[in-house]
Amino acid sequence: MSEPATYSGWQSERSGWMGDLSGSGFALMVAACVFALIPIYQHSWGAALVCVPVALVLLLLAFGRVMGLSAQEWIVLAVRHQIAVATGRNLFLSGLFAPATKRGEQPMDLPGRLARVRILSAPDGLGGQVGIAHNPVEDTYTLVCRVTYPGLALVDTDKQNQRVQAWGAFLKYHCKEDGPITRIQVHQRSLPDDGEALRSWTERHTSPTAPPAAVEALTELMESAGPAATIRETYLSVTLSAGRARLAIRGAGGGQVGAAAVLVREWSAMQGALSTAGLQVLELLSPRRLAAVVRVAYDPEEQQALAARDAAAEAPGWTGVDAGVDPAVAGPAATETSWTTYRHDGAWTVAFQIRGLPQSDVFPTFLQPLLRPRQNARRSLSLLFEPIGPARARQELSREKTKRETARKLRARTGRAESEDERRESATAHAQDVARASGHGVVRFQGVVAVTVTHLDQLETAVAELKADASQAGLVLRRAWGAQDDAFASACLPLGVGLPNKRVGL
Repeated sequence: MSEPATYSGWQSERSGWMGDLSGSGFALMVAACVFALIPIYQHSWGAALVCVPVALVLLLLAFGRVMGLSAQEWIVLAVRHQIAVATGRNLFLSGLFAPATKRGEQPMDLPGRLARVRILSAPDGLGGQVGIAHNPVEDTYTLVCRVTYPGLALVDTDKQNQRVQAWGAFLKYHCKEDGPITRIQVHQRSLPDDGEALRSWTERHTSPTAPPAAVEALTELMESAGPAATIRETYLSVTLSAGRARLAIRGAGGGQVGAAAVLVREWSAMQGALSTAGLQVLELLSPRRLAAVVRVAYDPEEQQALAARDAAAEAPGWTGVDAGVDPAVAGPAATETSWTTYRHDGAWTVAFQIRGLPQSDVFPTFLQPLLRPRQNARRSLSLLFEPIGPARARQELSREKTKRETARKLRARTGRAESEDERRESATAHAQDVARASGHGVVRFQGVVAVTVTHLDQLETAVAELKADASQAGLVLRRAWGAQDDAFASACLPLGVGLPNKRVGL
């Protein structure tokens, strides 16, 4: 049996316009130098009393750090948030206030950056319909499926390594020039289960001739264990860029119909790779199923009612409403974005960005503590992957390696000692470039995790528990200050909401 594989070497994106400074930071530094030189040229103490404090403030804005952001970025974010609060743009009202079309229909109504998203219906090639989330702002189409997997903790080392390597091969396949698949999202959420679906299934499958004592014992068992259970749902989302796939879309008929056909075709080609990685596709989400996933994320209290109705819809002879939710009512009735939390319908969510991964070698199961069952809270974790083509990967890694080597030489000339962190970062950048040249793929990766409660007094306890579990996993979390609504869209919804654009500067 081979040794269990370990993983490390994640590299944070760092792209300063000048060193570690962004363009605006560099401008602030230049302005500070100009203000500092004015008293020297004027030979005036009066000018020094004015210009020196201004120069110090500008330098503080350029180099100061506030919770992971530069001081200037923090101020801009705070000002934008206060303007949004003052103008009421942090509030979203749907429900009775939802807009209607000229024909009296109610379109899908989502808040924030999801406002333009619509759920389309397309044939899945097997006689059914699949729901596709269309984002006209980014011009993307996202297909979502529910998957299950046997796990890694209880399998032998060889099988574990094989599954992880197969997942890596799946990602590498999409690292090609102008590939149509621009984003892959793995979304998992832990939900408390009241046992309603289990009771409904048991009632339908219990024989009328079953011994009364056995039926009574089974009923008592479900009543005691059902409410304490926790279920996990895992979704895989694949996002197609209409811009990259324009020729294929044109050949498939053009427009939304052609884009949906190309996406379904790309999805069909992935089945073998997913199976090799140990992922079992349970279902491609239909429009109503996808809408139900969105609805439960915004209003967790709907989960129990939807689970009971979906279980009843599977019974023979059912003539009621189909399983799932009408996409027109998938969104929340109301939301409110504050600096620290996101309130949606009857729940509160706090979202975090994974800002630091373990520095030491870890096993493939190191993220497991993040979704540890908690009865007082729901947790959601999204891992977002953006494949990078070989040419762009070569350019990005070469630039990264050059910048780090230049910084090392500059520190050596100025007599500054090089820290072990800087030495390791430089070695990691070199190792990544070697791996790319050897044929490995390069992806952008981001993790976003959120905790949701239905009682406000439980929120801080749930946040503290999440931080403790993240610390056990060796992760560094940063609260999405001032952007909780955007972080919620990435962490709690499997709609393929993408990574932020590469930010200039730290």
